[in-house]
Amino acid sequence: MQPNLLVSALTALFPLVFGFIWYHPKILAGVWRKAAGVPEDSRKGTNLVLLVALTYIFSFFIAVTLHFITIHQYGLQSLILPEKGQPIDENTVAMGQQVLTAFQHSFRTFHHGVLHGAITGILFITPILGVNTLFERKGWKYLLINAGFWIICLAVMGGIVCRFG
Repeated sequence: MQPNLLVSALTALFPLVFGFIWYHPKILAGVWRKAAGVPEDSRKGTNLVLLVALTYIFSFFIAVTLHFITIHQYGLQSLILPEKGQPIDENTVAMGQQVLTAFQHSFRTFHHGVLHGAITGILFITPILGVNTLFERKGWKYLLINAGFWIICLAVMGGIVCRFG
């Protein structure tokens, strides 16, 4: 079982599209810019192609990782397959393959992926952003805007990956 790279590649587009909406000047750009201390003319001289390309690449990494977070079969597979250099117990592998086959579609819904993506955003990404926010001396608005963005992104991306991955 390996991550579906096509699904990951398509899922990685979501943060770009959603970011365009979330950080749009008529939505949160002004509030975010003020909270971040970013001047309005800061886009001048920015290499937008590089910015979008790197955002997409990083989003692709996130999408691939979400396979392992949202799809429980990866965890089961890691339990039954022997580690490199360890003896192979054919009975355990055969039994594990039967279990994987029997439960290959369990918990593979959009809603289940949304749950795990949101949990990851709330309990993993938000604390990381919170630490950065504290050391950067930014305010709560800055944290809430960025954490909200990533919680929603991870929820939707997790849903897509879990359902179609």
